[in-house]
Amino acid sequence: MQIIKAKTAGFCFGVDRAVKLTYRLAAEGRRVATLGPLIHNPQCVEDLAAKGVVTADTIAAIPAGYEVVIRSHGVPAAVYDELAALPWAPAVHDATCPFVAKIHTIARQAQDAGAVLLVAGDAAHPEVQGIVGHTTGEVFVFAGLEELRRWKGPKNPDSSIFVVAQTTFQVTKWLECVEFLKKAYTNAQVFDTICSATWARQQEAEDLSQRCDLMVVIGGHHSSNTQKLVAVAAKHTQAVTVETSKDLRPEWFSGVQTVGVTAGASTPSSIIEEVLSTMSEEIRDDMSFEEMIDASLKPVFGGKVVKGIVTSVQPNEIQVDIGTKHTGFVKLSELTDDPAARTEDLVKVGDELDLVVEKVNDQDGIAYLSKRKLEARKGMEEVAKACEEGTVMEGPVVEANKGGVVVLIKGVKVFVPRSQATMRRDEDYTQLVKKDVRLVITECAGRKIVGSINKVTAAENAVKREEFWANVEEGKTYTGVVKSLTSYGAFVDVGGVDGLCHISELSWNRIKHPSEVVNVGDTIEVYVRSLDREAQKVSLGYKKAEDNPWEKLRNEYPIGSTFTAPVVSITKFGAFVRILPGVDGLVHISEISNERVEKVSDVLKVGDEVNVKLLDVDFDKKRISLSMKALLNDEPAGEDEE
Repeated sequence: MQIIKAKTAGFCFGVDRAVKLTYRLAAEGRRVATLGPLIHNPQCVEDLAAKGVVTADTIAAIPAGYEVVIRSHGVPAAVYDELAALPWAPAVHDATCPFVAKIHTIARQAQDAGAVLLVAGDAAHPEVQGIVGHTTGEVFVFAGLEELRRWKGPKNPDSSIFVVAQTTFQVTKWLECVEFLKKAYTNAQVFDTICSATWARQQEAEDLSQRCDLMVVIGGHHSSNTQKLVAVAAKHTQAVTVETSKDLRPEWFSGVQTVGVTAGASTPSSIIEEVLSTMSEEIRDDMSFEEMIDASLKPVFGGKVVKGIVTSVQPNEIQVDIGTKHTGFVKLSELTDDPAARTEDLVKVGDELDLVVEKVNDQDGIAYLSKRKLEARKGMEEVAKACEEGTVMEGPVVEANKGGVVVLIKGVKVFVPRSQATMRRDEDYTQLVKKDVRLVITECAGRKIVGSINKVTAAENAVKREEFWANVEEGKTYTGVVKSLTSYGAFVDVGGVDGLCHISELSWNRIKHPSEVVNVGDTIEVYVRSLDREAQKVSLGYKKAEDNPWEKLRNEYPIGSTFTAPVVSITKFGAFVRILPGVDGLVHISEISNERVEKVSDVLKVGDEVNVKLLDVDFDKKRISLSMKALLNDEPAGEDEE
């Protein structure tokens, strides 16, 4: 008989988080009560009770002085207020699953928007009761498409509709309901709130059930998640559910060739392994019974290096087969140092990994492993060798602090002091975070690993500078990086050499500071205006001749042309009018009107659009004379004047 275990079987992220929290509090000797059974697994709840954890079905049943754990299902908003009102004001440890908490937020948004909240799920389930308890608006809970069809719609026909689902709702049912809602209520906002682990678990159960003669679902008989897995599997083959190995019946396996095994989100891995062991002495298809015995006798201890085959990938950890009866677990934090990384992007089922054993729990048959620590162990040897030989190494900057930056080299954290991180004191060294850098190891003593980026940069820049001065000439164009800004200009790295682009060379318009045009880190195209080889100074230009507004004026605005333009400033002797960006012309007070103008501001104000005629341009002195009066004189005479 072949046994195929689902990769997604066992604790989901939310349940695992709640269980670990409660066990930790109990281990610390705290008096703890869970509000309702922590998970739908009697064996786990009994084990917690043996450790002193009390299950309180109501707030009134919480023993005085006890701390309270809110289970992953979540609770109505009013419960938090009731807990705070208890005489001893208990410490509350909120283990609400993040996926469930997201639905609570949507429920509150529905209330604020005056929308009707539709919840797909079991109205009697604590998760659904908690969701409903986060809105005071109209709510309708439906278990499937038939109940949804019978709904008469919002009491107020103009109300918008928010639709969510219990995190463990059956995926196929949800898709049916969503399809109906999109046709029946075009204003419905549908939120996909089914837990991603639930989607994957149900999909795998569906796929597996089509290849097996029997599906065994391990989980609490009262668990919604477990019952939905049974319903999914039963569509294709015979499906049974067990809480422990004691529930197994020999007659189920009579004539069965292939058995699929999955488990609900509240099922501990120890129970899964117990059921698998009871079902067959030969769990792995590719190992004989004798090979299994040999494997089970292999010692597993902290510090041992092992090879693991990835059998399951979860958001916060992966499960691996290390060739013994131990189930291997590698947390995401032990896979990588990158806090933004995702397990599914790092490994896939079937990958072989080199790992080091961190901790072993022989009683539960679990081994905790680390890829990161093994890589750091190997990397430390390479880093020590590089320190001796002065080898240049490369790695990403993972952190910046007041003292400098931290670079990850071969799994080893190397500290680079601020003075050794950048070539310029005023350069923002924190901009190096998430960038790959090259450095040399300057000190390697125990855990104190120090490096220098500057030494590598200085050596590389020396080569670039030599090449630059050998080939540079006036007028040559370079692509450079803005390294720093001052009040008088921008310093641009054009290949190991910092050239100054004066503020007057950044723009044809008048600017008060270089930051109006460029920023530190910008990649820009500049040209060499002048050189001082002895002092090794370079003057750069950024503004282009073709963008010169005075040339555009020369080409597009002949003397005598007329146009409409805005007044940009007022003086005693006239008004300046903006012809082009960077080019203003003067309408002298005598050229404003045919009538005498005593005060310019009596006639014009900034922002006025005026019709003007171009009288004269002095390109050398950059002076332009305009007239409004000339256009008045040019107007044809009216009937009265005739």
